[in-house]
Amino acid sequence: MATWIAPCVPGVAVSDLCMPQNLKSGVRMHRGLSCNLDLDLCIYNLHLKDLLHLDTALRQEKHMMFIQIFKMCLLDLLPKKKTDDELYQKILSKQENDLEELEKRLQVRLSNTEMLGAGDSEYITLADVEKKEREYSEHLIANMEAFWKQMENIQHFLVDQFKCSSSKARQLMMTLTERMIAAEGLLRDSQDLQALDTLERTMGRAHVAKTIEFLKLQIREETRCHLAAISHSLELLTVEGKLSGRQREELLTQQHKAFWEEAERFGREFVQRGRDLVKASLVHQAEGMARLTLAQQKEQRSFLATAPQTADPEEFLQGFHEVLERQRLSRSDLEEEENVRATKAVAALCQELYRSTMETFQKFVDVLFLQTLPCVTDLSQAECEYLRQEAQENAAQQLEKLDRFRSQQWKLFQDLLEQEKQVWLEEHTLSTVLQTHLRDDQDSIIHRVLGQLGGLSEESTQCILQGHDLLLRSALRRLALRSSAITTLTQMRLSGKKSLLQELREQHALEQDSSQCLDEHQWQLLRALEARVLEEAGRLEEETQQTRLQLRQQLLAEAQEVGQLLQQYTERAIGQTLLGHARNMASKSRAKDRDDFKRTLMEAAVESVYVTSAGVGRLVHAYYQQIRRAMQDHEERKLHHLETLQGERMEHFKLRKKQELGDPSSGAEVAGGAQEASGAVHQRMLAQQKKFLAQFTAHQRTRQDAWKQSARVMDHLEAQLETQLQTVTEQRALHPPPKVLLRQPRCGLHPVSHLQMRKLRPREEAEQSFISELAALARVPLAESKPFSNKHGLSEKPLRTKRKKPAPRDRGDFGGPKDDDPASGGPPLRITQQQRLSQQESEVGDGENSKKMLKRRSNP
Repeated sequence: MATWIAPCVPGVAVSDLCMPQNLKSGVRMHRGLSCNLDLDLCIYNLHLKDLLHLDTALRQEKHMMFIQIFKMCLLDLLPKKKTDDELYQKILSKQENDLEELEKRLQVRLSNTEMLGAGDSEYITLADVEKKEREYSEHLIANMEAFWKQMENIQHFLVDQFKCSSSKARQLMMTLTERMIAAEGLLRDSQDLQALDTLERTMGRAHVAKTIEFLKLQIREETRCHLAAISHSLELLTVEGKLSGRQREELLTQQHKAFWEEAERFGREFVQRGRDLVKASLVHQAEGMARLTLAQQKEQRSFLATAPQTADPEEFLQGFHEVLERQRLSRSDLEEEENVRATKAVAALCQELYRSTMETFQKFVDVLFLQTLPCVTDLSQAECEYLRQEAQENAAQQLEKLDRFRSQQWKLFQDLLEQEKQVWLEEHTLSTVLQTHLRDDQDSIIHRVLGQLGGLSEESTQCILQGHDLLLRSALRRLALRSSAITTLTQMRLSGKKSLLQELREQHALEQDSSQCLDEHQWQLLRALEARVLEEAGRLEEETQQTRLQLRQQLLAEAQEVGQLLQQYTERAIGQTLLGHARNMASKSRAKDRDDFKRTLMEAAVESVYVTSAGVGRLVHAYYQQIRRAMQDHEERKLHHLETLQGERMEHFKLRKKQELGDPSSGAEVAGGAQEASGAVHQRMLAQQKKFLAQFTAHQRTRQDAWKQSARVMDHLEAQLETQLQTVTEQRALHPPPKVLLRQPRCGLHPVSHLQMRKLRPREEAEQSFISELAALARVPLAESKPFSNKHGLSEKPLRTKRKKPAPRDRGDFGGPKDDDPASGGPPLRITQQQRLSQQESEVGDGENSKKMLKRRSNP
């Protein structure tokens, strides 16, 4: 046999258990010895739905708080941007759309899971309920993981899409994470309180449902008592010979049919009218909830509009959370008021139907004893009235015994509710201990890992710890709700055993109160019943321990999965931090290697016999030619773009002019004065257009002249450099060459320095080409420095340690423009020297010691 739950049971269940959407909330268990209605399973199933609704409400609140926190962080990142700025709204709408998409996908998955095992039946198995809860948990954890990914992608989104600096994006993420940690703390406190409220609501449902169940059962007890009293009276008349056996059976059959039909009518009318009351209550509740929702949305917008988001973030979050919490309490109060009103209405209906049924029963008794019996028997009216009173007294005595038994039943039920409440509190405490253990374990692991790594900056370590703390809080809050669901499933599994034990206890109480003086046989039956109660209690305790252990192992397995998921995210965060740290160290190492290579190249160029004035002159000339071409390409592209814009504007103007002149209706309708005014307006527009085009052309001509002059200056500087190189060559023929100095040109002296600031890539290519050619000329291998590898595939030779003294005519002295020349400039690596000439008054160089080397990089 199977233990079934009624899909519709009145109570607080009048608004909850009897809701049309809960018609398939009935659950059957493959346990039990009888097929009876089990209110507990239906109530526990509603409790699971309440937990799911609680999770949905907290998730929506979390998303709303996340958007507000992100707004505040954007205001800190973009202080000059307004909230209605296009860039600001684009960044914000991206996050809002992602959250909406996450919620839609989750609701689709939950809806698909809700259809599991539903079919056309009004009942589902307990195994289906447990499977649905597992799938719900998986979907919610997947949604939590997707939210983590969305938060993780914010930094990359800001850097890639909006060209935000990495430092600013990282600071925004740290601020966002810190404030979301505070929000998770608020949500956790709210979740604990709401979970207790949900438990109180569940206990209230059980209380009210049991009360109305007693009212319904009382009709059946009344029917049995009245029929028993009537049967006893008719049996006495039969013994006295005043009524035949056939007549007694006929009268008793008629009374049974009349009484039980009235009892069935009471049940049918109670269910039908109760459902009508529930539907009306739901409609009224939906209307009130719709009005309340609109008012609460308006209140939220008003708070967000008036509350300064640039103020204390913690105060803002606390205030916003209080608004949402107050709104949640308002919705809960509205639901509670409607449930209480519906429950009172159903209770009043039950009392009304009870009084009507009792009046009908009284009529049945009066008709039997005052009308039927006088006709069937020779009894007088007074004798029949005496029999009627005697039957009523007999029924009243039996009902009094039933009332005492009902009181004992109610006391046993109250004790059972208190025991279940204690079980819930114990499970909540165990869940808190488990979460504390998981938190301590995760914290110790992350601190131990970071301690073993070392080398990370304090900011990087703090960022990793904050991200881990946020994810851990979110995961533990999810596990807390899952623990409540596991406790509910445990109670549902044990519902059959608890119902059987409760029935045995009620039977024991009834047998113990049936008589004050019991014979030996009755005492043996009572002792056997007591032993059965103890035996079932022991079995229930053993099965309770096994079931709780089994479901706790399932919870621990899920907690382990969440811990692995958290570990993966933390490992990825640590890996990204280590990768960034390694990149920074490698960048510093490459910069140091580049400086060392330049120093080596300078020394090698000074010592090399292959470096001549003609070779260096060619390199310098090629460097200037490359810079000049880059500048000309840039100007040509800019001029082409401006000419394209000018052509487009002219085309739009001509098209608009043709449309205005080619519209015959407008010309036919306007008067002569209006035509003259329109012509004047067009003439003025044409004059302004010509003036603008003339200014634009003059501006472009001025820019071209300026760039041409710059090109002439560069040609002049190149010729001057060639002259100076020739002079130095002649001087070097008379004197041996000292060590030379390779250094960067002074920033701001080169005529194309402003171009270098805007066009970094061509300048770097020119510099790399110059260094590569110089290294090839000096026979310096480039394999030691990858950034300066020769793209032409020049042969690499080791540095020479011995110098060959060349002929005096093959050696030259190299120099560049003087530093005090305001228009002077040179390649990135310039060769200068100081040489005192006793026969000449001029000096070449800057007067520094020939062994001192000065390195400068021109800032692009």
